[in-house]
Amino acid sequence: GETSSALLLFISVMTMFMSGVVAIFEYDLKKIIALSTLSQLGMMMFSISLGLFELAFFHLLTHALFKALLFLCAGILIHGVGNTQDIRFFGGLSLNFPLVTVCMNLANLSLCGVPFLAGFYSKDLIVELACQYSWGVFILCMMFICLSLTVLYSVRLTYLSFVGVYSGGPSISVCESDHSLIGPVVILSFVSLISGPILSWLSFPAPVLIFLPVFLKWAALLF
Repeated sequence: GETSSALLLFISVMTMFMSGVVAIFEYDLKKIIALSTLSQLGMMMFSISLGLFELAFFHLLTHALFKALLFLCAGILIHGVGNTQDIRFFGGLSLNFPLVTVCMNLANLSLCGVPFLAGFYSKDLIVELACQYSWGVFILCMMFICLSLTVLYSVRLTYLSFVGVYSGGPSISVCESDHSLIGPVVILSFVSLISGPILSWLSFPAPVLIFLPVFLKWAALLF
C-alpha cells in the first residue's frame, strides 16, 4: 500500500534524476538515447507510484513510438559518419542528413514534451496530475528538475550532432537516397506527430479536468 508507493516514488524519481545527469556527460550516441529511455521508464514508474496506471501505459505507448524513431535516426547517423557512435566526431550533420535531422529533432522535441507532439499528451498529463498529489515540494521540484534535464541532454545531443562544426573524417555516405533506410523513419515521424492526440482520444474518452495555479501550469516550461 502506502509504503510500497512511497518506495516506488523515491526509486523512480532517483532513477529519472541519475539517468538525466549521466546522459548530460555521455558522448556515446546510443548510450544517451538508452539513458533517456531509462529516465522515461522512471517517469512511468513515477506515474504508477501515484496510482496513475493507465497514464503510465499511455506514456509507454507514445514513448515507444518516438524512441524507436530516435534509435533509427541514430543508426542512420552512425552508418553515415563511418560507424562511429562518438558524438564528438559528429557536428554539422544537418547539411548531409536534412531529412534525418528533421525526424530526429521531431522525436527529441516529442521526448521533451513540446505541446501537441506525442510526448506532450502523456508526459504533461502525468506532470499536471502529479502536481495535484500532496507528496511534498521536494518531490515536485525533483520532478521538474528531471524534466529540465531531459530537455538539456536532448538539446546537447542536437547541438553536437547537427549544429556544431563537422569534426569527423572525410567520408560521408549518401544514406538519404536509400529508401529502405528512410521509409520507416518518415512513417514513424508521422506516427510520432499524430499518435499523441489519437491515442489520448482512444484511451481517455472523457476529458480530464485539471485545476492548477498558473505558476504550476508554466513550471515545466520555466524549468
